[in-house]
Amino acid sequence: MTSHLKKVELHCHLEGAAPPALTLAQARKYNIDLSAYLSDGAYVWHDFASFLECYDKVSEVYKSEEDYALLTETYLEELASIGTIYSELIVSPDHGKRIGLGAEAYIAGVCEGIRRAREAHGIEARLIVTGERHFGPESVIGAAEYAAKAKNPLITGFNLAGEERMGRVADYARAFDIARDAGLGLTIHAGEVCGAFSVEDALNDVRPSRIGHGVRAIENPDLVKRLADQGAVLEVCPGSNIALKVFPDFAAHPLRKLKEAGVRVTISSDDPPFFHTSLKREYELASEAFGFSDSEINDLTRTGIEAAFVDEETRRALLARL
Repeated sequence: MTSHLKKVELHCHLEGAAPPALTLAQARKYNIDLSAYLSDGAYVWHDFASFLECYDKVSEVYKSEEDYALLTETYLEELASIGTIYSELIVSPDHGKRIGLGAEAYIAGVCEGIRRAREAHGIEARLIVTGERHFGPESVIGAAEYAAKAKNPLITGFNLAGEERMGRVADYARAFDIARDAGLGLTIHAGEVCGAFSVEDALNDVRPSRIGHGVRAIENPDLVKRLADQGAVLEVCPGSNIALKVFPDFAAHPLRKLKEAGVRVTISSDDPPFFHTSLKREYELASEAFGFSDSEINDLTRTGIEAAFVDEETRRALLARL
């Protein structure tokens, strides 16, 4: 059991963390029928396309600033209850616009949820603004400009997510330049749906300090060595990788191989209830499925704090809590 260990999460999509019970309550509040997407307390989907559809439908029941404060606070409270001291949440201002709430009110609601959770439970959290690849480079540049201009102390990183097979990483490089110039930490989804080449493209065209997933780098030994030499951190989400059939089972998953090759790895839950997982389960998997000792798991957590998009004073405080 890993209940006694402190935990850190660097890769979690806010709407993807929506607890089914809260989503059901929200659906009743707005009189939205989710029966095709939520059954017996679980989200219903069968492949990557239907997962995205289910994700969008679930997001539709979170409409107001207060809804987002509640969602954020509820998830962070769940994390704090299992000993999590730090969380980074992936958010999309574009999503706020698409639902008619607006980017400002959407982010304000999320920030209020962070404030409440910190006050009640002592958990630190930051936001990673993400551009969505399938909406094209202009939309992603818009997200980067929003993050750069926001001057919001809780927005500390920039990310590119969405359909990995759309466009080349180079098409989105300008967005990352904007974020870099604004002093934001850079991370990018790669090496999940697409193979090792997508990780290589990310390193070449974006020069991020972290990569979301990145696990398919294992297909190219030279790339694994490059990741180790550069010290790039992989935000690994094993439960998600198995749910989406990136690997057939945990025995085939390369988390341990990557760590043994000297790659800096951390563990996160991605879209936990959609993938029948949680950060608690990911830490248990590290112990039970991958055979990591407590001290090795603490190493993964320490790597997470070292790679976190926070100021140095906060980092020192988090390391002291570990």
